[in-house]
Amino acid sequence: MDYLIPVSSQSSLPVRPAHRAHNGELAALWRIYGGEPFQLLRTREGRDLSRARYQRAQEFQRSLEPGAPGEWTDFLYCTGIVVQLALSCHLLDVGFPDAWCARHIGLHVDRSLAYANATGFGYECEETERLTHVLAPYWKWNRMHLIGDAMPNDGGFKPDEVRGLLNALMDHVREVTGHGHLRRQMKS
Repeated sequence: MDYLIPVSSQSSLPVRPAHRAHNGELAALWRIYGGEPFQLLRTREGRDLSRARYQRAQEFQRSLEPGAPGEWTDFLYCTGIVVQLALSCHLLDVGFPDAWCARHIGLHVDRSLAYANATGFGYECEETERLTHVLAPYWKWNRMHLIGDAMPNDGGFKPDEVRGLLNALMDHVREVTGHGHLRRQMKS
């Protein structure tokens, strides 16, 4: 049974403990990735941050539209940003602390997907999972520009294929979290 409890003595906003059905899956991931356990606790602040991350993901996703400037490595780096922002929407919404995510997930979008699915995200797409493994950690796609490293393996993905996977992921995030599309302002 969920109980309403105050966020703090300074706030009367209610929070709900997150659903506990996935505790075994979370415990397994904590062991695999070395993350410190915590109790999921949904808060108004987490919900607001989740919404802001969704809007940010939409903004970054625009930089991946056909005809946008940049090289393939830039495209994959920005893809990693979009995926991480999108998945963190769910994680923050169900009660993951943002600082915990920064410390234990970082830029590993494959971990984000695993933690999201362990907490009810329900996104079982083999190609998206494969893409997250190619991207993780996504800084590697930017690093080669900075220090001249060789290009990492891109898994054979093509831009239109990646765009399709991102669109489907963003649609699923919107469905799961209830966050709407960012409205583009019309120029007058």
